[in-house]
Amino acid sequence: MKGQKDKGGKKSLHVTLKTVAERVGLTKGTCSAVLNNTPAARSVPMHTQQRILEAARSLNYRPSFYARNLHVKRTYMIGVIAEEIGDFYGSLVISGIERYLRQRDFFFLTVAHRHDRKLLDAYSEILLDRGVEGFITVDTSIDHQIALPTVAVAGHVRMDNVTNIVLDHRSAARLALNHLLELGHKKIAFMKGSKLSSDSGQRWKAICEAARELCVAMPTELIVQLEGDDPTPQLGYPFAQELLSRKRPFTALFAYNDISAIGSIHAFQEAGLRVPEDVSVVGFDDIQFAVHNNPSLTTVRQPLQKMGEIAARTLLDRIEERGNYVSAIAIEPEFVVRGSTAQAPVKRSEFTFCSAPRRPGSAPRRLKA
Repeated sequence: MKGQKDKGGKKSLHVTLKTVAERVGLTKGTCSAVLNNTPAARSVPMHTQQRILEAARSLNYRPSFYARNLHVKRTYMIGVIAEEIGDFYGSLVISGIERYLRQRDFFFLTVAHRHDRKLLDAYSEILLDRGVEGFITVDTSIDHQIALPTVAVAGHVRMDNVTNIVLDHRSAARLALNHLLELGHKKIAFMKGSKLSSDSGQRWKAICEAARELCVAMPTELIVQLEGDDPTPQLGYPFAQELLSRKRPFTALFAYNDISAIGSIHAFQEAGLRVPEDVSVVGFDDIQFAVHNNPSLTTVRQPLQKMGEIAARTLLDRIEERGNYVSAIAIEPEFVVRGSTAQAPVKRSEFTFCSAPRRPGSAPRRLKA
């Protein structure tokens, strides 16, 4: 690379396509076709292709990104559209996307719309103008046709040209409720996800179905609806307080996600309750912080980084026509038992509401992950 020094301390020359062509005694056009894997490369004998590739490796040749685009009419870029970039959920998915794309010399441009529909539409147009070859959406509801191949992580609307990466929420709900039932819990409270979350509707439907199958009562007094898009534990804190204020006894909480579960634990502890001795808490996602919470969080694990990798691989296969289109890919959940769940308390007196909480300042293909 230009400007680098060799072992003798002298600056090494920039290796160009001409350099490679001179090394193998062929034209620049032939070398370019092979190195960029264009249709013209099919007419080049395989042994000649190998000579060109070996020469490029030995010379440490790296094609100009813009020159490569000019020849093959490709940008090797995709657009990633996320609700939030730095949150616990989206950051893990994007990490998996980045890891896969980096290995295949693809770039990606990321935008965060924060549930602003006008911003989402504007960003989509900008990414198209930049020449992206496909989209990956993260926790983003798609309600209109998209011209490019698209993979939606946590997508639930069936649309042409879109592959949804979805967790098996019904299996996840059964895992969580079975765990609580085995521990003797009969009075279970529930947190419904915010309407802004793309998983909210499907997850709640799955929980209700699993509860009916397992004969778990779901009184309305023990159900709270999360609101807003706060990506911190503050999301669940006030709604856990609301549950306590209703004075309806419960021994376990099945929270919408890990963030709301952790916020709920803080609210319970401030109200004088012990977790898990007085009330058990189950989360959903298994974000990185879940294991470090006090107590560590029992949760349904969805492999977010793996889902990002699957999304990236699926999109590149579509772009480069390596596989058949599928409308959905289902991911199997796992259940992780940690310190936030325990046997249901035998005596109801162990769970009291006398302490007032303090407010702080502020039909798919299945892959086994």
